[in-house]
Amino acid sequence: MKKEIEIPEAENPEELLKLKVTEPKTWAAGIPAVYEAGKDVLGEDGLIRGMTALFHMNKKGGFDCSSCAWPDPDDDRSQIAEYCENGAKALAEEATTKKLTADFFAANSVADLSKLNDYEIGKKGRITQPMYLPKGGSHYQPISWDDAFKKIAGHLNSLKSADEAAFYTSGRTSNEASFMYQLFVKAYGTNNMPDCSNMCHESSGTALNEVIGIGKGTVTLNDFYDTDVIIIMGQNPGTNHPRMLTALEKAKKNGSKIIAINPLHEAGLMAFKNPQTVKGALGFSTQLADVYLQVKINGDIALLMAIEKLLYEAELNEPGKVFDQKFIEEDTVGYKALIHHLKQFDVQNLADQAGVLLSQVQEAAEVLKHKHRIIICWAMGITQHINGVDTIKEIVNLILLKGSIGKPGAGLCPVRGHSNVQGNRTMLIWEKPTHSDKIKEVFGFDPPKEKGYDTVETIKAMHQGKLKVFFAMGGNFLSATPDTNYTAEALRKLKLSVHVSTKLNRSHLVHGDEALILPTFSRSDKDVVNGEPQFITCENSMGVVQSSKGILEPISNDLLNETQIVCRLAKATLGDKSVVDWDKYANSYDEVRNVIAKVIPGCEDYNKKVRQPGGFYLPNAPREGKFKTKKHGDKAAFSITALPVHKLADDEYIMMTIRSHDQFNTTIYGLEDRYRGIHNERRVIFMNEKDIAKCGFKTGEKVDLVNHHGGVTRVARLFVIVAYNIPEGNTATYYPETNVLVPIDSVAEGSNTPTSKLIVIKIKKHKSR
Repeated sequence: MKKEIEIPEAENPEELLKLKVTEPKTWAAGIPAVYEAGKDVLGEDGLIRGMTALFHMNKKGGFDCSSCAWPDPDDDRSQIAEYCENGAKALAEEATTKKLTADFFAANSVADLSKLNDYEIGKKGRITQPMYLPKGGSHYQPISWDDAFKKIAGHLNSLKSADEAAFYTSGRTSNEASFMYQLFVKAYGTNNMPDCSNMCHESSGTALNEVIGIGKGTVTLNDFYDTDVIIIMGQNPGTNHPRMLTALEKAKKNGSKIIAINPLHEAGLMAFKNPQTVKGALGFSTQLADVYLQVKINGDIALLMAIEKLLYEAELNEPGKVFDQKFIEEDTVGYKALIHHLKQFDVQNLADQAGVLLSQVQEAAEVLKHKHRIIICWAMGITQHINGVDTIKEIVNLILLKGSIGKPGAGLCPVRGHSNVQGNRTMLIWEKPTHSDKIKEVFGFDPPKEKGYDTVETIKAMHQGKLKVFFAMGGNFLSATPDTNYTAEALRKLKLSVHVSTKLNRSHLVHGDEALILPTFSRSDKDVVNGEPQFITCENSMGVVQSSKGILEPISNDLLNETQIVCRLAKATLGDKSVVDWDKYANSYDEVRNVIAKVIPGCEDYNKKVRQPGGFYLPNAPREGKFKTKKHGDKAAFSITALPVHKLADDEYIMMTIRSHDQFNTTIYGLEDRYRGIHNERRVIFMNEKDIAKCGFKTGEKVDLVNHHGGVTRVARLFVIVAYNIPEGNTATYYPETNVLVPIDSVAEGSNTPTSKLIVIKIKKHKSR
């Protein structure tokens, strides 16, 4: 009798550990950050291997951190440590000496592994050889590279249409691999290229392209050192971009003011103890936020409009001294319409809708009134809302009113969350066809002209049976995406799922009929091809392209780099039909860069420029005060945005998902969130004390979280209530544990980004299954 295969779990196990709650911190970094970083690196990598890698990370001639995309200084990089605590933890994860061999997979079924939480799964170690899960199988088993490529090619070539396959990309993928990946996908015949941008800064790219003509930020790191005001919105730099704290400290020393806008009081926005200075090591901190505006979740547009109206009233009293009228007249359109729109609102009502005292809004406006060197930064707290695109347009409105763009110390700064996510898009990883004429000119084939699937569309297409093959270049797709159970059902409908990975993650455990794991190098690994050491390139948040060269011995001799994987797969799939010499590009990154130089604007002389210490800046017209938009020609555009209104029932709350401090995206480094005072647990919900009392609960009580969007009931079970300083009616939880509550069809208008920062929930007393 055939044994029935147990279905792997799609979510983290519903189990609680021993939660300990302490007072939240009012400062970030310091000696504790040094200790935690060192502990992880030494524990996973050992003294010599770990310290050797740390010394080369983010240094010129070294390798790029695989964590966030915060830029390295152009000149004075730290001689002590050009990395942060989370960067060190990311290195510890990828440079670990723990190995997952065929014996490990033989001893552990997919179903058993799925019963571990994401932290436990990630700590198992590096995958050392290609692994294959046959149809109906319970255990992954070893497979040769040739057979793996043959199997994938067989599936791809048996499809009725190339559009029955989708090719996902994670932000850690290099420029070279990304370029060859999109080239293969287009040569195969589809634009189904969902990527992690779709889930994070797609709203930024959509808004900025429309109003200033480029989907990227306009500042450099040096601008932070010589500016008057930095506004930080919907971002927690102390956890998500810790090296940014050094730039903020330098800005403060040079006289800048900082305005923080966030629903939570985050330690990294309040004060910084720089462990690389004597003062910081002795426990002295630098105050960061001069004004802290604790908005309600999604209260940002109301707040920005309130500030703009106060500034307009000040401009009436001091014509030409508050707004940059010359810039507005010569370089923008839509100013009069914006002013007419603002006049319809009452500042007090706007402040109330934002959840901020009018006196605090007035304080922020006073800081900005006579300043024109202003930088506004933002991250997921802005982009992952239904009105995320509009919120960014409102950010641009404020910048344009002040003329704070196209000059030193001023501009827009969407802070990217993953190391090369911006580079992926530059290298044409996009579901929208672009640069098709150049590709045809250089490579001799016609790329497909139809738009492909983005991430949300890919999940829906899988669920509807329209997709048969899913190939992921990095990432943890299941844990990163919304509506976990819906996405798991979609993945299980595939004929084949393939993941290029360094370590085990939950996406390997929820799969199609057949599944493959293809192991690859990490950033810190030596990449030697035909006896020649290679380097890759990445692009950071400021548009700098720089080299990255690993220095550690790889954990296994049976790994391929990502470019080799792409080229060998392309050769196996396309065979003699292809006009591209895939072998040439598999054997040399220089050859890849030579063709990137021919296709991508700004990458001319790529091989030469990227060998310069620190790399080179890509062209950025708005940084130079020049604009080119589709609708408005050579003008930047003011926008009219709608004020969001959220109507909640008495028992409903708005929930946003957040990271813990021991986490980068879906990678869980540990179970501590010491800045927020949460220890040894992740299944918590932060609530205002008044809300806890109002709904009849107590701190420490076990609850279930329920979402009813679109008539579908979604439940995240077994969470512990933690009283916290958060606006009434608002709550916060860690992802991926609550991604199950993010509806697949609740997305940002214009960008289709999941609304992970605005989910309506009800809170129920926990019920066991």
